[in-house]
This record gives sequence, structure tokens and C-alpha cells, in this order.
Amino acid sequence: MELHELTINAAHDLLKNKEVSSVELTRAVLDRIEAVDDKVGAYLTVAGNRSLAQAAAADKRIAADDIAPLTGIPLGIKDLMCTRGIPTTCASKILENFVSPYDATVVEKLNSVGAVTIGKLNMDEFAMGSSTENSALQRTGNPWDLNRIPGGSSGGSAAAVAADLCLGALGSDTGGSIRQPASHCGVVGMKPTYGRVSRFGLVAFASSLDQIGPLAKDTRDCALLMNAISGHDPQDSTSVPRDVPDYTAALQKGLKGIRAGIPKEYFDKQGLDPDVSAAVKKAIETLQGLGVECVAVSLPHTEYCVAVYYVIAPCEASSNLARYDGVKYGYRDKTAESLIPMYRATRSAGFGAEVQRRVIIGTYCLSAGYYDAYYGKASQVRTLITRDFQNAFETCDVILSPVAPETAFKIGEKADDPLKMYLSDIFTLSANLAGIPGMSVPCGFSQAGLPIGLQILGAHFSEATLLKVAYNFEQATDFHKRKPEF
Repeated sequence: MELHELTINAAHDLLKNKEVSSVELTRAVLDRIEAVDDKVGAYLTVAGNRSLAQAAAADKRIAADDIAPLTGIPLGIKDLMCTRGIPTTCASKILENFVSPYDATVVEKLNSVGAVTIGKLNMDEFAMGSSTENSALQRTGNPWDLNRIPGGSSGGSAAAVAADLCLGALGSDTGGSIRQPASHCGVVGMKPTYGRVSRFGLVAFASSLDQIGPLAKDTRDCALLMNAISGHDPQDSTSVPRDVPDYTAALQKGLKGIRAGIPKEYFDKQGLDPDVSAAVKKAIETLQGLGVECVAVSLPHTEYCVAVYYVIAPCEASSNLARYDGVKYGYRDKTAESLIPMYRATRSAGFGAEVQRRVIIGTYCLSAGYYDAYYGKASQVRTLITRDFQNAFETCDVILSPVAPETAFKIGEKADDPLKMYLSDIFTLSANLAGIPGMSVPCGFSQAGLPIGLQILGAHFSEATLLKVAYNFEQATDFHKRKPEF
């Protein structure tokens, strides 16, 4: 096995035993990027010399027997987390040359344990999209079929992990943006409970929905990344002051006593691809064979999730993106001769079509006379969606469902139909609205050879239970071990 193909856990063992150095490991990943990323397009910035310097520093720590599970491990970071000294573009023209003066808390946490930042990964502009086609800077292909989308908005992160362009990555999930690309690229992805991981230094899209989480080659690596990035942060007012368990301790065999809810609303949907339905049902049968008891649950307000999300998220985006005005930082149109025309020209040229669409929708919904009818009503239905999950988790420990209604579609297939694109997240949006954790674990392949993910949802702060279920499923299957070929 080549060094770039290693899992985080396997690489850690080699580093700990001094069978390989972090510099060697990092060089192997950089060589892999140079060899194949011109085809995949996962990275917006590769921090070559900087990452090698970090690797050399990690080797000194390891030589002194000061090693943590992520020390010396090359990781990729979605390009909307602030990184001091490396551009943070959000894949947008308006921030194309922006370099943050500080690190996001999750980046600080990774730096503190000696992890290596390989570079910044492509995404939909300001995380608005389900396919990574909305990046203003470059196109990313799915490593399983480069003519198909990798998912979004964390498409660069998922593609990089699937193509062995890093050993693990961080993404963000506002409506499924970790789980959906993880499913499409055949990797593991987790959206933690809202407040479990600090959002300080995460460029905001929708502040009540955004959450940072890991994408990894297997469940153990996911747990290791969760250990590193979780915890209370006084710089983030939405961060929850709650102790962080050792998530790797949950990776034990045995699912006896676990009850899984099967929501009829997620399986009766029109448009659910037969291959996806068959793979997920087969995965549920596998878990039943491992001791999981399945029970029927109902989430009656599921049909309103897309409508609720596409009111709340654009409203919050409209507010958050108001700061990009050409005055303080980022792109500025220099042709305008007065302030208001400069605002207008800067934002028109700096934002892409999808960002402009959502800002306009959000501004309209927040305008005088419409706030109560749109944002206010959506917030009330959001509460009902949250209660649906609370009621369901009174009778089960986890909920099992598809991640996406279909496998990765072809690039450009839905670019001209926003509604069809929005429906790509129909199974993932509700977890963000309710603030609960969810993850995707590979559970099969379509007849065309494209990955399919199983979604596992849990009650607030039940990440350990999700990881246990996913780990046992992995032990009984080999889907997570399969690799795309180049």
C-alpha cells in the first residue's frame, strides 16, 4: 500500500513506531496531488512548503515521544475555514485574494496536536450548492467518474479523501454538505450536533444551521478527527459547554439493544433511485443481522423541510453576506465613482448566480411586511420538525435512511434547474433544522459503479452511538475499502 492510501490510524501507527516520517508521508500526499489533482480539481490552494515545514516540526515532536493521533497527519481544509497565511476564498471571486489574519478554532486545534495542513479544498461558493458546480474558481470531478459531480458543498473535501489526496479533511454541513458528498464519493462523513464543534473562524452561510465536521476514509478516522475538533469554545456563543467523550471508545463490536427507526417518509419519496433504495434496505438488513432492532417511526413534517430550509438559509445568508461590500476587504469594483454604485457593482461582479439568487430570496423574505409570513412561519415549522425527531428518539436510538435520492449525477445535468438541485438534499436538510448529528457511511454501489451512502441520524450529542453503528456496519462489509481507479 502506498503512503497516500493509508488511513489516519494506520499512518499514526507507522509514525509512532518511527517506520515513516511525517515529511515522507506529506511528500507522498503532495506527489499524489501533483499526479492526479489536475483531473480531480479538489484543491484551490496547495500549501507545499508550508506543509513540509509543519511535517518537519511534527517529526521533532514525534522524536521526543510527543505524539497525538493526528500528529504529522496530512489533512485538507474546506476553503471557508480561516487559515492564517493561506488564502481563504470560499470559492468566490469576492474573496479570491483574501488571506485571514487568524486561524479558525478547528484549525488551531489541529495545529496544536501537530497535524499538517496540506491545503484548502474546493467548494460551492459560500457553501451554497449541492454539486460544487457553483465554485467561481474551478470545477471538481467525482473520483469515481470525473464527468459527475462530487456532491456539495464540501465536494472538494470528499473528492480529496476519496482520491487519496489527503488522509482526512474538514468540511461544513449546512443542509447536508458533508453527508451528501461523502455518499457520492464513497467516504465517511459526519455532521456533529449543532454546538459540538466551534464555528469561530468558519465563514458564515446560515449561522443557525452551519456545522463543521470530518470526512474520512473510515469510521475510526472519523472518530479521531471528532476527538480533535470537538469541545466548547468561548469565542463561539453557540458552542455548548459539554465534555467531549473519547469517540474511539465507542468503536466496539456489538449492537445488541440498539433500536433503529425507519421513517416511512424517507422511503416513500418519488424520485428515490431504485439502486439507492435497494442498497439502503440491504444495509438495514445487514444491521438487523448484527442485532439491531428496527421499528417504524414517523416524521410527519418531513414534506416541509425543503421549503423551510430555503426560507431560513437564504434569510441568514442575506444577513451574513451583507458584510461583503468592497469597503473592508475582498474584491472591490474600482470603476464606480460613488459609494452606492460601488456596492452594487462589487456585489454584482463578486458574487456568482446562486449566491445572488439566495441573497435576493433572503432579502425579500426579511423585508417589511413579509418577515412574519416567511421567516417567522418557517421558524415555527422548524420547531415542529425538531419535535418530530424528539418524539421519534423516544422509541429508537438512531434513524436510518438514504443520504441522497440518487447517486452522483452528471456535471451540468441540473445546473439550469435550481429546484431539482435543491431536492438533492431532501433527506439531509432536516438534521440541520433540528440541530441533530448525522453521518454517511458507504453502503453499496449502483449498477453503474457509483457509491451509495447510508445515513445514520441520532439525538442531540449522540455522535458516539452513530459511530458505533457505523463501525459495526463497516466490520461486516467492505464498501469503505473500495477505491476509485485512475
